[in-house]
Amino acid sequence: MTSPAAARHDRFIGIACVIGTLVGWASILLFLKHLVPYLDSWTTNGWRYGLSALMWLPVVLVGLARKSLPKGIWWRAIMPSVFNCTGQALYAMVPYYIGPALGGFLIRVSIISSTMGAFILFADERILMRSGFFWGGMCAVVGGSIGTVFLGNAEITGGTAMGIALGATSGLLFGLYGVGVRRFMTGIPAMTSFAVISLYTSAGLVTLMFLRGAEHGLGVLHLSGFNWFILIASAVIGIAICHVAYYAAIARLGVATSTAIVQLSPFLCAIGSLILYGEHLTQGQWLSGFLMILGATALLHAEQRRHRDPSKHAFPVILDDLVDNAEPPRAESARR
Repeated sequence: MTSPAAARHDRFIGIACVIGTLVGWASILLFLKHLVPYLDSWTTNGWRYGLSALMWLPVVLVGLARKSLPKGIWWRAIMPSVFNCTGQALYAMVPYYIGPALGGFLIRVSIISSTMGAFILFADERILMRSGFFWGGMCAVVGGSIGTVFLGNAEITGGTAMGIALGATSGLLFGLYGVGVRRFMTGIPAMTSFAVISLYTSAGLVTLMFLRGAEHGLGVLHLSGFNWFILIASAVIGIAICHVAYYAAIARLGVATSTAIVQLSPFLCAIGSLILYGEHLTQGQWLSGFLMILGATALLHAEQRRHRDPSKHAFPVILDDLVDNAEPPRAESARR
């Protein structure tokens, strides 16, 4: 049994990890906004994910050397990587059209696509359709998303409209990425899954950089030392470190607590954008953003109640004849 002192230490580590994840993910759009005058989005993305993939490469190399990589991991990682690569490509374009604050809130629409995708693919998720918390939370997320878009001062035309479309679409793709991970990577250790997905994603983004980036990505050679630091920090913090910290937080604090805390990242991003770039959201946008986070919290609460007592939310399975709900074999989970 774990001693009280060890439990307190474990919880302290979990809290530190989740706070680090919160601050790290809130800073990414701020980093990217700073790089807008110096690099195009293709170059920024290619270098960021290329550097991150190099950091995760040893995990794959060790697995190959020991012949311990889970069977089928290379083909199972393809679909999640497609969603992740496409979402990342659009995500990096957002700061070129709108401010980080608005972009940060728009990314939260990921919870809509992740929930809808889960309903289609996983029968155990459909029992949430009997939960009042679920429907209340979903309405709040949708309503808040609409509010952040239409309650601002800027006209929704031209570049602003493009930025909004990019932010919302990337958020929806990130939600599908999460569903893809559950669908195809079940039974594979999280670190190994992310290492392989990171390699696939970086391959796609680096290819796009060579094809579309200015000077085929060599524009980074003109960066100052400080801007090199910003570029590397955005890769190390946002991609390499925060994912590990998030997994560690979940292991110590649980999924619901960790995810609920990370939902606050758009507010930190908005505060940072106000200080650094003078981006002012209207009162209506702040309230809409708060409504989105409140809705996401309600969805998390509904999910937590479902796991605590699923019988209270029983719902007839009506889609099983249309969708094969079989998840990948769990035999590889013994390698965790």
